[in-house]
Amino acid sequence: MRARAVIRLKFSSKEHAKIILQALEPETKTMPTARSGVEIEGDGKSLTIRFEARDTSALRASINSYLRWISLIDDARSVLESL
Repeated sequence: MRARAVIRLKFSSKEHAKIILQALEPETKTMPTARSGVEIEGDGKSLTIRFEARDTSALRASINSYLRWISLIDDARSVLESL
């Protein structure tokens, strides 16, 4: 059984979305396992992330990884902007 999910995120600016997109793109090219795949695309202030996996466990793990990375990137960006 294949599992799929689509997550759309809207950011405060195009620049913010672009930073996240550029940071995540390399991850979509080299997945550590064949159990899941991810596509990401930007459209202005929004990002669309498409996940596909062999099973729901792999899907959940992939989604959690990407959401954590987005949170970390956003935290780092905020710290750098405050300097």
